[in-house]
Amino acid sequence: MHLYTEFLMLHAPHLSAPHAFTTRLGGVSSGVYGAPAGGGLNLDDRLLSGLQDDPAAVAENRRRALEPLGFALGALALLDQVHGTEVVEASPNKIQMADAHVSAEAGVVLGILTADCYPILLEDPQAGVVGAAHAGWKGSLGRIAERTVQAMQRLGARPERIRAAVGPGISAQQYAVGPEVAGKFAAAGFGAHLDGSQLDLAGVNAQVLREAGLSSQQIWLSGRCTSEPAFYSHRRDAGRTGRMLALIGVRA
Repeated sequence: MHLYTEFLMLHAPHLSAPHAFTTRLGGVSSGVYGAPAGGGLNLDDRLLSGLQDDPAAVAENRRRALEPLGFALGALALLDQVHGTEVVEASPNKIQMADAHVSAEAGVVLGILTADCYPILLEDPQAGVVGAAHAGWKGSLGRIAERTVQAMQRLGARPERIRAAVGPGISAQQYAVGPEVAGKFAAAGFGAHLDGSQLDLAGVNAQVLREAGLSSQQIWLSGRCTSEPAFYSHRRDAGRTGRMLALIGVRA
């Protein structure tokens, strides 16, 4: 195993499928995509906020993230994430417009790009079904995690067997919302995760997963905030930043 896997990836202790939540550390990107000490592991090659990373650097970064998990670049399935609640079956051959995908196909690794929104990785190890979701405030309010569990069930998974990991995202202490958004969350039954204007999206998604049939023991929260220097943060860097990947797959 490469040395950089010791610090560039976070792993949930209860997931058995190959998976990772990357940080910004251990890559080759520079400039706004760099890291506090060395190259940055930016994994997004899109034009965002008028900036675009070197595609060759992004390709190398993706290789570094995927190789320790046992996957090649061609196995990676990505989405055009639009802050919605659509869930699709993953396909490495096309970028679909959705905010979550699921798969029971061996040799496919699901990816979710984030830089403050919460990535959620799920697996039913008995059924060989995995899922990955992107949960910003709109997706969290729209119960994207529950929709992902339901999509996994259509592939043979069962809620009592599904394990879920909520990766790094913007913490409640760093995430203030306006009264309109706060009101929507309170009206939807998520008032326990509001402290004045501060919104705990990790807690919201844990509640959604429990209401989808998972027990608390089946849910792991990383407890890490993307405002920390080890992560890319859209809010901290006013949009001039890279993206991490949350990855999960079933090996061929």
